[in-house]
Amino acid sequence: MSAFKPCIVIPVYNHEHAIGAVLESLRGFGLPCLLIDDGSNAACQRVLEQLATQHAAWVSLKRLDVNQGKGGAVSAGLFWANELGYSHAAQIDADGQHHTPDLTQFIHAAQTQPAALIAGQPVYDESVPKGRLYGRYATHIWVWINTLSFAIKDSMCGFRVYPLAATCALLQREKLGSRMDFDVEVMVRLYWAGMNIVQLPTPVQYPLDGVSHFAVWRDNVLISRMHAKLFFGMLWRSPRLIARWFRS
Repeated sequence: MSAFKPCIVIPVYNHEHAIGAVLESLRGFGLPCLLIDDGSNAACQRVLEQLATQHAAWVSLKRLDVNQGKGGAVSAGLFWANELGYSHAAQIDADGQHHTPDLTQFIHAAQTQPAALIAGQPVYDESVPKGRLYGRYATHIWVWINTLSFAIKDSMCGFRVYPLAATCALLQREKLGSRMDFDVEVMVRLYWAGMNIVQLPTPVQYPLDGVSHFAVWRDNVLISRMHAKLFFGMLWRSPRLIARWFRS
């Protein structure tokens, strides 16, 4: 594997009121930051251009003319980071829900285990809506079925550090969901490909700007379809997944 050279990737879609604070919280880490403007409105576009100019020494901006969805924006950011020669990309959401001081331990874990996916395992406070909290368990159960393992504790947290070479190779050979189904699917498929998943507890709070792009009906349909697709993918991989139990 090439020398450890991490960066930060932040997909942004209409979070003009939160992204400035997120960047400010990341400034002290001394890592290059790639902002992916996922076809945001004019107000957010202006804010992102101002921030990229203001922080030109460490922030770069790429705009997608048409909104791709979170998965599409993250994929664009990962490919961009890989082209620029980075070895790892820390994905952080633009709405301020992630506890960015934990980036230190995420980067340290990635440096210690460079072939693994480092992912957050959310620790919620009392503000989390119970419906959403319990709803995540449906996905947890499907992920446990589709990996024949309890290795993945939470597949929905978007705070993670990807090893770029292996992840971009996966994204080139597989067509993944491009919206909220991406985070789950890419983690399951990386596990299928033999990657270790390392999960670190991290506090998660609800968005600073109160903006969520999770479309309940559309995204739940996409996630249900994704689970079904992964289930049939698991069936023919099951001998290899079971054999993995005995190697670990």
